[in-house]
Order: sequence, then structure tokens, then C-alpha cells
Amino acid sequence: MNAMPVAVYTTDSAGFITSYNDAAEKLWGRAPTLNETRWCVWDTFFDDLGVPIPTEECPIARALTEKQDMEPVELWAVRADGSRVAFLAHPKLLRSVDGEVEGAINTLVDITTHKSAQAAESRLSALVASSADAIVSKDLNGVITSWNDGAMQLFGYGPNEAVGRSIRMLIPPDRAGEEDLILARIRAGEKVEHFETRRRHKDGRLIAVSLTISPIRSRHGQIIGVSKIARDISVQLEREGRIRSLMGEVNHRVKNQFAVILSMVRETHRRSGDAGDFENQVQDRILALSRSHDLLVQGDWRGTTLNELVRAHVLPFGLEERIELSGPRILLRPMAVQYLGMAFHELATNSARYGVLKQDTGKILISWSMAESENGLRFLLDWQEEFQGRSTAPTEKRSGLGMAVLERIAPSAVGGKGLIEIDAEQARWSLNAPARQVEVAEIDLDETSPWSNLGAQRL
Repeated sequence: MNAMPVAVYTTDSAGFITSYNDAAEKLWGRAPTLNETRWCVWDTFFDDLGVPIPTEECPIARALTEKQDMEPVELWAVRADGSRVAFLAHPKLLRSVDGEVEGAINTLVDITTHKSAQAAESRLSALVASSADAIVSKDLNGVITSWNDGAMQLFGYGPNEAVGRSIRMLIPPDRAGEEDLILARIRAGEKVEHFETRRRHKDGRLIAVSLTISPIRSRHGQIIGVSKIARDISVQLEREGRIRSLMGEVNHRVKNQFAVILSMVRETHRRSGDAGDFENQVQDRILALSRSHDLLVQGDWRGTTLNELVRAHVLPFGLEERIELSGPRILLRPMAVQYLGMAFHELATNSARYGVLKQDTGKILISWSMAESENGLRFLLDWQEEFQGRSTAPTEKRSGLGMAVLERIAPSAVGGKGLIEIDAEQARWSLNAPARQVEVAEIDLDETSPWSNLGAQRL
């Protein structure tokens, strides 16, 4: 018995241990007392599900009680030091020449390492099966040996269609040389990480993937295959492309803003009487520009409605009940938002100094429309102040930046022409520009919006 590499012990017909070998004492973690310790050293066993089994119901006890040999049973127990041991118990009855049961011999095989490896393999299999990534193994000739659900989702082939076929069925013709390079590196014991390439789906389309490729080794360290993890990075690459495009667009927008500000500062400086006047005008105009910018940001730089633009630049002056809007709903291009915003700021500022917004009476009519012409669709805008009584506004044209914005800067930015008319009863600014330079597209507004009417609207 001591020469045997597995734990072996014997009992009498009542189950008391009569002999044991060194391997049994090592497995138990302590020695039993001969003819006093019954059934086994351990008081409690557990099955695979962790259900406790009392000692009197252990395999050798059942064999002696039922007087028949038992099939091998897998159990586990806890030693006195707290360590767990998994074992295979295989009891056999010992009989006299007359067939009477005189005792039993029990063989205990330590399978702790095997069970741990089995559990680890089960966990690994579960991870591979449930992974969203494609996990594929192949031999050193490139023949697929395993194929998880992630691979089926990514490439479109089921396991029965893929296993046994060459991995080259996924490789586009223009990348055929990649497989030879990969296998050469794997045979050299290297790992290939984060290799970005393209692979072919079952339906023929190409998929951008990131590959991590590792050698599979035998228990003796010999390379016997290849493990490949493939992740779809199509969305990631698309997102990165959008970000690059967006950054380019932001750069373009910022440069445009700088150009507008520099032009505004230069023109203001040329027409300012002193430093204080220059500072105030620049500050007001930059704030006006920032209001237009806020509208563009809120609209993801697609544009904003003309109604919203007028509202943003006129509301700070108050008296909105005396301002009426009339025109179709249109979405302005970002460039039109910036320059028309500057024009509305100059018009509202001038009105607050000399016109309707300074008086107790009068109203401002702002209307726009689209009209066909020989040169295509035109955008027509009209700002008209109707005074009640005489205006304090000078009737002659002035040479300030406001006049330059209305006559030249804003109209030219949208490829159009501006016209200013001022007399004692009214002040008017009109704009005629190509619709394509001003409008993005028609938009639908919520029916409950205060801007939903196509006719005259109060601001």
C-alpha cells in the first residue's frame, strides 16, 4: 500500500479504519486513529454543487451498509488547515472465501489540480462564448479550429461554415500577404497586438478590424496553433473621421470669426472719435457677434432661423411689442447668421438712439420673402421704422461703421446689395441677395411655437 502513489485505506465491516498508506495521510492532512476513526478522517464532504454529505453517507459507508461495490464518485472536503481538496472515491468490498463482507478498501485519487484546470477551462469557455469580440483559433497552416459567437456576428459565418476552412477566406486579395507574415511571426514565438487591417464579411463587404494574435502552446511549450481576437473598429474609425472633419470645420469657423472681429475693430477704429468711444463700440459689437455665435452653437452650427436671429439682437433693447415680423420660415447659413446679426445690431442700436425704440410711439416692421428672378431665387429683407411724429435721426447718410455694415459689409458677405433710406417719417434698410447665399433649407417649427405663423408676427 505504501508503494502506491494514490491514497488507499481499509476498514472492517463496521467501517472502522484498520490500515492506511502515507499517501492517504498526506491527502487527509492528518493521521486517523486505527480501529477508532470510522469511515474517514473528514467529518463532512461536499458534492460538486457544494451540498454537504455527512460522513455516514460517504461512499465507503454506503458500500458497507448496502453491501455492494460503489462506482467512483467525485467529492471535495476541507482539511484542518482550511485548504480544499477534490478527490475521486472508489470503494470496494473485502469478502471472505464464503462471500461474507469482512470490510472495504477505498482508493482516493487527488483531482484538485484537474478540477481547478477544469473550472478555469469552463470559465474561459464561457468568456470566449459570450465575448462580443471575434475569438478564433487556427493551426499553423491557417486552418480554423474554433469559432465563437462573436466571430459569427462579425464575419457572418456560422461555426459549421468556418471550422475546418482556411482563415484566408476572410482576407481580401490585396492583403493576402498579411497571413504569411503573421504565421511567420507566430512561429517565431511573437505576439501581434493591435494590428489594424480589413477583413471580408460573408456578404463580401470589407470590415475594419483590430487584431490581437498570440501563439497557442502545448503543455510542453511547443507552438501548436494561433489564437486571434478581432474587434470591429468601423464605428471608431468613422467617429475619428467625423472628429477630424469637425475640427477642420471648427478651425474654419474660428478663422472666420477672427476675420469678422478684425474687420470690425479696424472699421470702428477708423470711424471713432476717441478711445472711449472706440472701446464702447467694439464691446457692443463683439457682444452682438457673441449672440449670433450662441445661436449657431445651439443649432450645432447648421444655422438658425431668421426669427431667432432678430429676437436675439432686438430683445436686449426692449419694447418688443412694437416690433412685427413677417415672412416664411427659413434657416440661415452660418455666414449669414454672423453678418445679418451685425446688421440687426446696428439697426437696433440706431433705432434706440434716434428712432422708434427711443420714442414712445411708432413701430418697426421686419419682413422677408423669396422671389424668382432672372438670376435665380432671391432673398429680400426689409427693415422699416414708421415714426409717430418726427424722427430725431439725421436724414443725411453718415460715414460710421454702422453705415458701412448696412451698405457694404453685411450685403457683400452674402453676395447681395443693401440700401438705406431715411427721411422725417421713416427709416428703411433693404437687402437683396441670392437665396443660396442666405438660406440652408426650409424647416418645420412646432405648431405651438410663437414663430409658427407665416404672416405678421409680434416679436
